[in-house]
Amino acid sequence: MSKTVHPYSFRLGILRNWRSRWFNPGKYRMLLKTDVLVREALEKKMRGMFVESIEIERSPGVFHLIIRTSRPGLLIGRKGEGADKIKSDVLGMMKKIGSDIPKELKLTIEEVSHPEASAKILSQMAAESLEKRTPFRRVMKQIIEKGMANSEVKGVKVAMAGRLDGAEMGRKEWLRKGRIPLQTLRADIDFAREKAHLPYGDIGIKVWVFKGEKFDKQ
Repeated sequence: MSKTVHPYSFRLGILRNWRSRWFNPGKYRMLLKTDVLVREALEKKMRGMFVESIEIERSPGVFHLIIRTSRPGLLIGRKGEGADKIKSDVLGMMKKIGSDIPKELKLTIEEVSHPEASAKILSQMAAESLEKRTPFRRVMKQIIEKGMANSEVKGVKVAMAGRLDGAEMGRKEWLRKGRIPLQTLRADIDFAREKAHLPYGDIGIKVWVFKGEKFDKQ
């Protein structure tokens, strides 16, 4: 019987790197809990700012937070006020959790050069459009067109589930253009989940973006 595997974790160590990079066997549980809670809280606070990923690197005394977004100006703010707010929020979360406070907190905000090739950003665009009451079929077609407009993208798939267009019964609909080879390890597939919050309930969104196959330099 086949099992569904997350496309990101399936390619860890082959095409993808870990989103938390550190090693500390003594405090593993506390550090992992801190990473998960900090990432969840930041994703909630930065909803709508088109954040692609939040990565964490740790070294003795240094906590390095790397945020990749297509709207860096929104996060940085005037004279860096937004960046300072993010740092203070992270330190506040760590105190609340009971985690060790690092000697130095570094924040790096990177710009995503091609947001239309990012599954996370496309899923956030879809959620934003659904929350503005755009019909779900039009949203799916728009997202696929935006993704396929990039020359690197070879295929896009969008799936939505829930009370679509306010129907009485929940259902699942999906649309695809191009190839999505999920079982090929060398296939560079970006995947993301998102929720659109509507008066009659949440609609789940999944987006797959295929950017071609990666081969060794040999």
